[in-house]
Amino acid sequence: MKLLRRFLDAQGKHFHKGGKLAGLFYLYEAMDTLFYTPGKVTQSNVHVRDVIDLKRTMMMVMYALMPAVLMALYNTGYQANLALAQGLGDSQLFWQAQFMQWLGVGFNPANLWSNLLHGALYFFPVYIVTLAVGGFWEVLFACIRKHEVNEGFFVTSMLFPLILPPTIPYWQVAVGISFGVVLGKEVFGGVGMNIFNPALTGRVFLFFAYPAQISGDKVWVAVDGLSQATPLAQLADPAMQLSYTWKDAFLGLIPGSMGETSALACLLGAILLIITGIGSWRIILSAVAGLVAFSLLFNVVGSATNPMFAVTPAWHLVVGGFAFGAVFMATDPVSAPLTINGQYLYGFLIGALTIMVRVVNPAFPEGTMLAILFMNIFSPLIDRVIINRNIKRRLLRNV
Repeated sequence: MKLLRRFLDAQGKHFHKGGKLAGLFYLYEAMDTLFYTPGKVTQSNVHVRDVIDLKRTMMMVMYALMPAVLMALYNTGYQANLALAQGLGDSQLFWQAQFMQWLGVGFNPANLWSNLLHGALYFFPVYIVTLAVGGFWEVLFACIRKHEVNEGFFVTSMLFPLILPPTIPYWQVAVGISFGVVLGKEVFGGVGMNIFNPALTGRVFLFFAYPAQISGDKVWVAVDGLSQATPLAQLADPAMQLSYTWKDAFLGLIPGSMGETSALACLLGAILLIITGIGSWRIILSAVAGLVAFSLLFNVVGSATNPMFAVTPAWHLVVGGFAFGAVFMATDPVSAPLTINGQYLYGFLIGALTIMVRVVNPAFPEGTMLAILFMNIFSPLIDRVIINRNIKRRLLRNV
């Protein structure tokens, strides 16, 4: 590390004012602070001093995402290996097969390393494209605006691949993250100014712009020619029989977006975020309450033609992207309310809207993405109403 420190110090003169690469100073500064804490520290008493900062906050979210990442690697490979072992789809995965055979593991769904390595062949290329393209836009806007590159993008770059299917074309990954970063965040002023979650913004753009590659039954398992519906799609279709157990859905051994399938992984991440105070337990708890309340309501109402009315809260909690969205998307401190009562209302409405979309509109079985983005719009209004009510209540005390 000392060698790296000396190298960065030696190159610094080229990036500071007057240097040949002064226009790229904020790229250099981002690389420096990625490995080391800033060399300049506050000496006056006018600033809040705390052990937590933006970098540590974002790193804690990254740690919380690790169970979901590991499950994304395992389940993506497991679903593909299981299909190949059963003779389903196209087994001619040329370079993947050569690589797996070179490692001596092959396509074996019973082998842990085979599943992890096969899943990694799909997850990491998507992640690298996301990091490279999204990082380019972050650095470009930082240099234009002459401010540092914020660490928030590292979380966005991890979230985005986790909410995509494993078969997504790489050029669509590049287009999606570009839309999410530029139009979902930078046009509003950058980190801390955006009203939408950038990762979700990029995904909803891909969903409506290229639905064939991000929806349907042929995109969830990394095997060509295989059509396999997710449990949520099976629940919504009366002609289909559910082929997965609740335990499979809870653990994440089901088809779906790479990082959204495991409610257990999301639960582990939620525990870490709540213990460290990074994620709002109020939003998570109220989102679950809203989902349970409205799913029970539809259970009572019932329907002779729509099977989604009969889906229990236990199933709604473990299928689709609700667990992932409630833990990692809804709790985004920038796009979520800041007031305590506002967080309760915000989370409850996300859970309620998720059920409304899933149940009332069976043609669109997943509602978490739209529910969170819709509530992102109303987040400032919720805070405004709560604050005004508090001001009026306090004024009445002085009358």
